[in-house]
Amino acid sequence: MLPDLFNKENFTDRTSKILLKSKDKALRIAEFAAQKKAQRIVILGMKRLTAITDYFVICSGTSSVHLEAIADGIMEGLAKEKIKPLGVEGSKFLSWVLLDYGEVIIHIFRQDAREFYRLESLWGDAKRIRRKRK
Repeated sequence: MLPDLFNKENFTDRTSKILLKSKDKALRIAEFAAQKKAQRIVILGMKRLTAITDYFVICSGTSSVHLEAIADGIMEGLAKEKIKPLGVEGSKFLSWVLLDYGEVIIHIFRQDAREFYRLESLWGDAKRIRRKRK
């Protein structure tokens, strides 16, 4: 007999595990960014606002070299956990780097670009996720 996949208990358990996994990934990404001295790290819960991702991690760097170091630190940290990006955009221009990990999208800005695009304001209805600071 096949399991009842639409049983409320099965659905709730499976959904909570999936959501926890993406939240944990967002928190790990924020930690990798912090290790590279990223500034103003913000995690936005996006799952109720858009179907494209569960979380945005937004942070800033002080220069193009700093943005590259933050992006490399995140990609290297996740690669050690055998997680590869679906896409990387903006690395040639280095005022805004976007790393797409499916359920988590990372925006790494130079401060002037972050102020110009104002993603936190654009997605102002998103829930802010607190992270533990060490």
